[in-house]
Amino acid sequence: MGDLNAALEFVLGDSIEGGYVSNPADPGGETKFGICKRSYPNLDIEHLTRDGARAIYARDYWTPILGDELPDVVALVSFDCAVNQGVSSAVKVLQEALVNQGYLPEDAVDGRHGSQTLGAVKLADPLWLATDMIFLRLGRYMDLKTWGNFGKGWTRRMVLLYNQIRSA
Repeated sequence: MGDLNAALEFVLGDSIEGGYVSNPADPGGETKFGICKRSYPNLDIEHLTRDGARAIYARDYWTPILGDELPDVVALVSFDCAVNQGVSSAVKVLQEALVNQGYLPEDAVDGRHGSQTLGAVKLADPLWLATDMIFLRLGRYMDLKTWGNFGKGWTRRMVLLYNQIRSA
């Protein structure tokens, strides 16, 4: 099942979520290790430590996506999606991929994990499911008004994620 440490190593690696950034085009505001001021308005983002980010990610992202209950590659893609696109989006992307593959009915896409979603995950091929999720995520990014500013980086992130799951 999912490996939180491996997911954290990917997300906190130099190629994904780096140091402190305050980009006026970023709707999340100032960011460090992928943790943004908009989500954590009372947190001193600039002085956030890597260990502090790891604790936030474990509590607020890994646990809600039920990372421990998902196959490794699905957990990694779900976690990365939760970090960059939100927890509800991560669950919806997983559910949409399960719908695409015929394991869930369309009306099951609600952004909440449940026994129906987890049961469907067990039936799916993990690598195929994770790959479908990456393509769905890329489509979501392309629909954002900030695509022009961040599209190249998001595409690079999806390529790195795809390479990671293929080598797992």
